[in-house]
Amino acid sequence: MNTTRLIRSELRKLTTTKMPWAFFAVLAVLAGINAFAVVSGTDMDGSKAFIATGADQQSLVAFAANALAIAGLFGAIAAAREYGHHTVVPTFLAEPRRPRAVFAQFTAIGLGGGVLGLVGAGLTVSAVAFALPTTEYGFLMSAGDVIRVLAASTFAGAAGAVLGAGIGTLVRNVGGAVTGVVLTLLIAPPLVVQLASGTASWMPSVLANVVSGVLDDVGQLAAIAAIAAWALVPAAIGLLAVQRRDVD
Repeated sequence: MNTTRLIRSELRKLTTTKMPWAFFAVLAVLAGINAFAVVSGTDMDGSKAFIATGADQQSLVAFAANALAIAGLFGAIAAAREYGHHTVVPTFLAEPRRPRAVFAQFTAIGLGGGVLGLVGAGLTVSAVAFALPTTEYGFLMSAGDVIRVLAASTFAGAAGAVLGAGIGTLVRNVGGAVTGVVLTLLIAPPLVVQLASGTASWMPSVLANVVSGVLDDVGQLAAIAAIAAWALVPAAIGLLAVQRRDVD
């Protein structure tokens, strides 16, 4: 079976289950929360200075850090359940060369994560844009800023999904994989920064905001490369685990 057919097969697995719809529902809820914040939220002095400029609005709708975490959970569940439900066995029978099969799986999951990131950012930008007329401010972001937010979220979503897939392939248990993603993206980074403050700029959420144009702790290319590394290292470890271990 060629790689294209393998990827199509993996995409079919993802799109014929209810799991993606559950994640889309989460994205819609998050967008609604942002809209509610615009309508009802105020700063300490009672003003709405947090949406007063284009930069403030860009910071509010920058979704890449959320996309990284949400897509990470998506990737972990999608990969781990293959082993829990033994649906990976027919895949390895159809394509005995496991690296190709796992590459196709990671590619499909990465594409799914990218779509989640894009949709999440799109919903958030739209929700904020619709809510702004209830305030004294209009939509101040430029088209270029919107495109950057969407592109950053798409990339972060794809990277997060691959990271999660690597952890899910390594752990092979949905609960353990979800825990691994939470530890990797949400719990461990603050602890690492406490121990070594110089690492703060290289934590996933900071890098995602750099790519979104909200922060400038590191350069754009460096941030993109670092996010890719965060994704590819777990994916490579997961691939090695598949090659070395039997599948029940």
